[in-house]
Amino acid sequence: MTSENDGHAQGDATGRAVPAGDGTAVDAATEDFVAHRNLLFTVAYEMLGSAADAEDVLQETWLKWAGVDLGTVRDRRAYLVRITTRQALNRLRTLGRRKESYVGSWLPEPLLTTPDVAEDVELADSVSMAMMLVLETLAPVERAVFVLREVFDLGYDEIAEAVEKSPAAVRQIAHRARAHVAARRPREAVSRSETQDALAAFRRAVVTGDLQGLLDILAPDVVLLGDGGGIKQAVLRPVNGADKVARLMLGGLVKLPVTMTMDPAQVNGHPALVIRLDGELDTVVAVRIEAGRITGLYAVRNPEKLSFMREETVLSR
Repeated sequence: MTSENDGHAQGDATGRAVPAGDGTAVDAATEDFVAHRNLLFTVAYEMLGSAADAEDVLQETWLKWAGVDLGTVRDRRAYLVRITTRQALNRLRTLGRRKESYVGSWLPEPLLTTPDVAEDVELADSVSMAMMLVLETLAPVERAVFVLREVFDLGYDEIAEAVEKSPAAVRQIAHRARAHVAARRPREAVSRSETQDALAAFRRAVVTGDLQGLLDILAPDVVLLGDGGGIKQAVLRPVNGADKVARLMLGGLVKLPVTMTMDPAQVNGHPALVIRLDGELDTVVAVRIEAGRITGLYAVRNPEKLSFMREETVLSR
């Protein structure tokens, strides 16, 4: 962006036009926004579970940030996170209404992530499909407090300003949210190699039609969730139990035409599988692993949720 005020609209940090004004101020605002953009996207995504909505939140954050007198801002990173959090909370209410009328199970929007996300174990855990589904069970403010405290390690005073609560109230909310998440998150950390091994066994069994092989890698209480959004065929309700899931995978949900490929990919910081039919992206399959077996299968087929699988997304804390 140019620092000269030429009287025309200028591009903002998100690539959209904003009115020209004090070029120096706009440049400074842009530099700060760009420097923290990946962080702000990660905050919004973890709060919303939707990359498209997170991008919209970033645009709203930029519009508010561009109008701030930077001379009054002591900590620009904290201020940007505060704006993003408030915009995400507003959008969460809209998302809640959309989910009420959603066809079938609603799953988070998968992201093709860069290798460095997997290297940050805490970040990878926080954006895993399994963890994102746990976050879905929190109330909006609880989710915001948990994400800002547990993932981004913000102080209670900073979080209090972001969610417009007192620090004492935020501490109580954080305690309640931690207990809620602890009761629902995977019981143990799983290594990358263990997840890769489980996925390889799952893929091999599906491709070869090996029912026993599938039963060996699926936990007895495995749950399959499918998200077609009413656009693509998918299970409308959770399918429970290894036998039901295995037989569905082999005989109903997944037909194996000659042109089908099932390839490993890095999704939300973890190994996953990408299914292509006739070369076209069709399904992203993420898993939850416990004690070496698959306890959760998350198959996203809704094409409106697969746009962020075209290129890698950078996340940061």
